[in-house]
Amino acid sequence: KQVESLYPRPGWVELDPEVLWSQFVDVIKEAVQAAGLHMRQIAGLGISTQRGTFITWHKRTGKPFHNFISWRDLRSAELVNSWNKSLLLKVVHVIFTVLHFLTGNDRYLAPSFLTFSTQQTSMKLSWVFKNIHEAEEAAKKNNCCFGTVDTWLLYRLTKGSVYATDYSNASATGIFEPFTKCWNPTLCNLLSIPMSIYPPVKDTSFNFGSADSEIFGVPIPVMAMVADQQSAMFGECCFHPGDVKLTMGTGCFWNVNTGEHLFASRRGLYPLIGWKIGEEVVYLTEGCMSDIGTAIKWAQDINLFTSVDETEKMARSIVDSQGVCFVPGFQVSVNDPYLCASFMGLKPSTTRNHLVRAILESVAFRNKLLYDIIVKKVRIPLQTIRADGGVSNNGFVMQMTSDLINKKIEKPANADMSSLGAAFLAGLASGFWTDKEQLKKLRRIEAVFEPQKDSEEYRPAMDTWLQAMKRSLHW
Repeated sequence: KQVESLYPRPGWVELDPEVLWSQFVDVIKEAVQAAGLHMRQIAGLGISTQRGTFITWHKRTGKPFHNFISWRDLRSAELVNSWNKSLLLKVVHVIFTVLHFLTGNDRYLAPSFLTFSTQQTSMKLSWVFKNIHEAEEAAKKNNCCFGTVDTWLLYRLTKGSVYATDYSNASATGIFEPFTKCWNPTLCNLLSIPMSIYPPVKDTSFNFGSADSEIFGVPIPVMAMVADQQSAMFGECCFHPGDVKLTMGTGCFWNVNTGEHLFASRRGLYPLIGWKIGEEVVYLTEGCMSDIGTAIKWAQDINLFTSVDETEKMARSIVDSQGVCFVPGFQVSVNDPYLCASFMGLKPSTTRNHLVRAILESVAFRNKLLYDIIVKKVRIPLQTIRADGGVSNNGFVMQMTSDLINKKIEKPANADMSSLGAAFLAGLASGFWTDKEQLKKLRRIEAVFEPQKDSEEYRPAMDTWLQAMKRSLHW
């Protein structure tokens, strides 16, 4: 079930916490029933949730101060721009550049070119304490709780008795310092966010406590909490350094397993904690872009095609897009919150097929851009590339991406890897599986895409598309 987004003002994107909670409970009940099981047969629950979407609430009453503020929300755009242009941030860059030069410690590298984006939780949380008086007052009295979706669901499942998150979700907020594995006091002081609001951080595969028996009829232990992209990585069995996962759903996410080594943030890439299980901590490097599934859904809504399954056939029915370029910009761009969504190069001869092909080509072109950044910046030999998410079912996008990056891409039989990863992690914590080797044996590959064309054949079309991208910036 999709929780419907709310748009109270232009650029604002919210979720109703009560709707989210009720749909979460319904989905679990329906899944158990569909499997022909009874709740008392469930050994444990694993929760995989979207990242960067958060809420604050009163510690004593449990009442939210606002709706969930989505990772797609733009309300902090002006705050982000003013901070990125500020003298203070320039001073921070200089200080940490010097510290990195003197010590060689990568911990100082990320702050040396720190820039804020509207996707980060930090700026939107700063906005909350500047604009919602009740949250600010509660925080002064140590009565304000902050939580990403996982924390809120756990809090509700346990009727307020458990307040926690895991390392994967915490590291995706941008407020948690992956080097020290602590909430970042320097950043919070900089943005005037009180340190008292944050939940304790636990292992990813861990007994977080049991759901209250009133909810499902029996107490079910919550055995894993994990952020969706890290969960998909685990579901794809990308357990070794150099393993790569490409998720193409609402957004597009490239994740590289960097093992025990945490790469400092580089432009276009971001360091994350993949998962923590006991003493094992696995780090990832991520590159992402928005507007993959959203753009395709929009094209369907305006009747460019009837079924998503048609798009591959439509794109292959013509030799090229006839110079038509699609620039996605429905959601916030990491680099430019004012990127304009547009079609360019339209002609009297342009058909629906050309428009659809242009949309699909834009996905492959952006995959190429992110892959090139990863190859350049991540100092680990890249191994297997495994794709998942709804758009990975599109053979045109998958083949073109394989051609452009000149690499083999595996597609699993099950495209919903976030759910599988949460199940794997919960199963390990509950003893259903004893080690990750057992999980590898459960992998099923549906298709393998290997390069069929030289990437140079795409260069003229990609150069034209890059020009279109430049013209759409800073709208």
